[in-house]
Amino acid sequence: MAKMARTPNTGDEGRRGRGGQGGEDRGRGRGPGGERDRRQGRGGDQAREREEPELVDKLVHINRVAKVVKGGRRFAFAALVVVGDQKGRVGYGTGKAREVPEAIRKATDQAKRSMVRIALREGRTLHHDAAGHYGAGRVVIRSASAGTGIIAGGPMRAVFETMGVQDVVAKCIGTSNPHNMIKATFTALTNIASPRLIAAKRGKKVGEIVGRRDGAAAAPAPAGKE
Repeated sequence: MAKMARTPNTGDEGRRGRGGQGGEDRGRGRGPGGERDRRQGRGGDQAREREEPELVDKLVHINRVAKVVKGGRRFAFAALVVVGDQKGRVGYGTGKAREVPEAIRKATDQAKRSMVRIALREGRTLHHDAAGHYGAGRVVIRSASAGTGIIAGGPMRAVFETMGVQDVVAKCIGTSNPHNMIKATFTALTNIASPRLIAAKRGKKVGEIVGRRDGAAAAPAPAGKE
């Protein structure tokens, strides 16, 4: 029986069978489109890195919770984290997980999503005094002169450090619960308004608002009766 000669697989059939050069490029991502997509992906990542500011996070509190189940106790962790860019933006978040690192990661992600911008005076202190409360917690925040530093304790100090405040005096009254202290602090901070915002509401110039504030601060106190 004569053997039939095998003809080489060339032409269109070979390209269709093996996919050809274009098929291999498309299959393995070597084609012009694949290179272009990868370049755009790298460029997008670099652009996002340049646009995203450097954030500072601080762990305020972590709580261990035990759940009694058949056969023993099951532990979980709850973390409270504050995140800020030290330029006026700050946020807080909470996270729960079976492991401490996972709880901190969840809290940090939530804090980044809930960041708010607070107007700062000269980039170091607040524009005016403020007070806030949440639950049983009440806080009082006062602006301070240069060189005062951060006079605040516990969770409030973490908020001011991540926000970028350098001079402030704060006091917490009524509770030592870090969650209530943080929420009361954010309530007070969101009530702070800049002179530009007040001038826009009143239809005046910023210089009139700032000049009146500086004049009131420089006025001498009335002498008491002898």
